[in-house]
Amino acid sequence: MLLTIDVGNTHTVLGLFDGEEIVEHWRISTDARRTADELAVLLQGLMGMHPLLGEELGDGIEGIAICSTVPSVLHELREVTRRYYGDVPAVLVEPGVKTGVPILMDNPKEVGADRIINALAAVELYGGPAVVVDFGTATTFDAVSARGEYVGGVIAPGIEISVDALGVKGAQLRKIELARPRSVIGKNTVEAMQSGILYGFAGQVDGVVQRMARELADDPDDVTVIATGGLAPMVLGESSVIDEHEPWLTLIGLRLVYERNVPRS
Repeated sequence: MLLTIDVGNTHTVLGLFDGEEIVEHWRISTDARRTADELAVLLQGLMGMHPLLGEELGDGIEGIAICSTVPSVLHELREVTRRYYGDVPAVLVEPGVKTGVPILMDNPKEVGADRIINALAAVELYGGPAVVVDFGTATTFDAVSARGEYVGGVIAPGIEISVDALGVKGAQLRKIELARPRSVIGKNTVEAMQSGILYGFAGQVDGVVQRMARELADDPDDVTVIATGGLAPMVLGESSVIDEHEPWLTLIGLRLVYERNVPRS
């Protein structure tokens, strides 16, 4: 079994692979204050529920692949792999790790590991050119060329950030549930805010992706648009440009990176 861990700013997603198939997954909050020992206890509790793994931490885990946008959590996870999975091959995505994705940026080190991993998985699953839209703490748009190169992207405030900002900055507004309103024209303040968030973000996705596609390919219709991230299902039905929805895109990319860096026994 391969354990994959994708640490985002808000949530951490874990996936368990049996070969190429993801057989279990978990989503937990990201807490930069957790120590390595606390993380180890959390992992043991989650994986102890799976019938294919043993009761002891590490039983049944043959490899680990990790990427993180939170440096402090990456540091603690590095300690987890050293102390609790010492005999298990581990790949932490950072400079020097082979991804097979050329990064055509002014400063390649600025690009988040998760965005490179997503680009790798997108090319493997759907080919290029492609645009990956990741609905996380930020909404990111990543462009991948026909040759599998990461050529750049767009970063916009995420859905939850926008909801929080409305609740904080609007004197007569409050934080709302992220849900689909009855109609575009809201009949009360909550529905009006829900409509603005949902249809506003759908319009943003369509507008940004269409502009990116025109720069990425001679024929924009050749560009495959893949949505991922925890909040993607909210927008899927309202966006006209999304071709594929792959909720485990980053985990699949971590599996691919692990295979590129750990020789098969």
